[in-house]
Amino acid sequence: MSKFETISEIVAAHRAGTTTPAQTIARSYQRIRAYADPALFITLRDEADAIAEAVALAARDPSLPLYGVPVAVKDNIDVAGLPTTAACPAFAYQPARDATAVAKLRAAGAIVIGKTNLDQFATGLVGVRSPYGVPRNAMRSDLVPGGSSSGSAVAVGAGLVPLSLGTDTAGSGRVPAMLNNIVGLKPSLGMISTTGVVPACRTLDCVSIFALTTDDAMTALRVMTGPDAEDPFSRERPVAAVTAIPKRVRLGVPPQDQLQFFGDDLAARGYQEALERWRKLGAELVEIDVEPLYETARLLYEGPWVAERFLTIRELLETQPDAVHPVTRQITLAGAKLSAADTFAALYRLQALRKIAEHSFAGIDALVLPTAPTAYTVEQVLADPITLNSRLGTYTNFVNLLDLCGLALPASIRSDGIPFGITLLAPAGRDAELASLGRVFHADTALQIGASDESQPPLAEIAGGDAPEEIAIAVVGAHLSGMPLNRELTALGGRLLSATATAPDYKLYALKGTVPPKPGLLRVAPGGGAAIAVEVWALSPAAFGSFVAAIPSPLSIGTLTLADGSSVKGFLTEPAAIEGARDISHFGGWRAYMAKLAATG
Repeated sequence: MSKFETISEIVAAHRAGTTTPAQTIARSYQRIRAYADPALFITLRDEADAIAEAVALAARDPSLPLYGVPVAVKDNIDVAGLPTTAACPAFAYQPARDATAVAKLRAAGAIVIGKTNLDQFATGLVGVRSPYGVPRNAMRSDLVPGGSSSGSAVAVGAGLVPLSLGTDTAGSGRVPAMLNNIVGLKPSLGMISTTGVVPACRTLDCVSIFALTTDDAMTALRVMTGPDAEDPFSRERPVAAVTAIPKRVRLGVPPQDQLQFFGDDLAARGYQEALERWRKLGAELVEIDVEPLYETARLLYEGPWVAERFLTIRELLETQPDAVHPVTRQITLAGAKLSAADTFAALYRLQALRKIAEHSFAGIDALVLPTAPTAYTVEQVLADPITLNSRLGTYTNFVNLLDLCGLALPASIRSDGIPFGITLLAPAGRDAELASLGRVFHADTALQIGASDESQPPLAEIAGGDAPEEIAIAVVGAHLSGMPLNRELTALGGRLLSATATAPDYKLYALKGTVPPKPGLLRVAPGGGAAIAVEVWALSPAAFGSFVAAIPSPLSIGTLTLADGSSVKGFLTEPAAIEGARDISHFGGWRAYMAKLAATG
């Protein structure tokens, strides 16, 4: 098999013209054929169709962040033109359009290759609960691939694609990442829209990312992030910039007597070796009581959240129960027996546990846990499907209930050839902080990428957290996180400082004839306008000069007053530009205005 390629390497080659998107897509199909696993993809897109899309892509902007990158999508996420099955043929349907996350990937230049296998209805952490077969683990063929995002993880671990989408409710984006020696990014809840995703537990579900490196995963996260008017669970959570590792890092770890490895001494040793690596990297390790986390984890399958799984497939269970996998059916039917009193009792306890977790995370940068306590073979799991699956979720089941973000990282390859991994966890919104730490740890392991014998690419240089002489600039429109021109900031090494608002001294207008659409911010009499949402970014002096030099008329850079009374450089518009422009100040910001436009067509 030819060399594994990361997203950054593929995009760089396409921009340099050393290879084309069409050649890259054709290479992915060659690798899929060579891997020869019929259980990996439920639906593989027609190769000629994918190559034609890649050829057409050549006419688009090569600065797109995922220009010509092949991507695989878990088959509980809609892709227009391909059926969505959730690994249940009786449930299958033909979606009319892409899920929001997929649409954003395509808009950024990615090309979908196919839909991957999963534990049916995303219920499981093992990857064996599918009528379409068991995808072959990329690292060791007798091991379970991990689930529920089994096919997506294997596709990246085996080097078939450099990027895939999974989903994560109880660990489905992290456990398979460990078992296939790749990075699994579980973003903060609501950061990526779940519109077009078959629900497992709708209040807890998130789209997850598999990649070969943390930097690649963050590239995909930035592309997909942003609120969605069609998703009531989406949130305004911009992705901050990845920075150099801070000089002082405090990492939480469980006391020795709270660790669980179920007799797997090699896993226990792998975890201790990972902690020692953190010490050598300069981190201070702080013991954290994780018993409340274990109690939270038990709520997921012993509490009322099982009813959410039941709700999704209730009609199928009533009309065609045999169409549902026996283990999935057994787990899901328990949700029909829960009362409203049970639900409220669990919600009250969860709120108390969340307060405990908030206190635990207050003094640390992240919690470091094994991604999973052990690994099992397919044969072992088929003999004891529920108990062993439950064990794999020891360190993952509580995460979404507590509204944490997570980053699963390869840590070592055990003497028996089984990969071991760790996961960094932090409160929601700190995804970039985890990435800043995780990328350094992964690089320090010097592990091969995925199932290859190849070294990781060198880490790209980034701005330090304490970088001197930075200039802050407030952006208000197309340069916001997730917007079309945000890449102009990130390409210059910009890092997000905060999401805030102006003083109520401004009006916002939708300017006429701008491509992409842009707003104009105009200062008015004090108190005579509205507070307008902005993001404040930091640029080096050289980058600031380059950025400002490229700003076209009628936009300009002036001094803005923020809601807290501080001043910062930022976008303003010339007064003449508002003639005939629409006053959109009442929306409170450009993102809300664009969301309204999208919702109304």
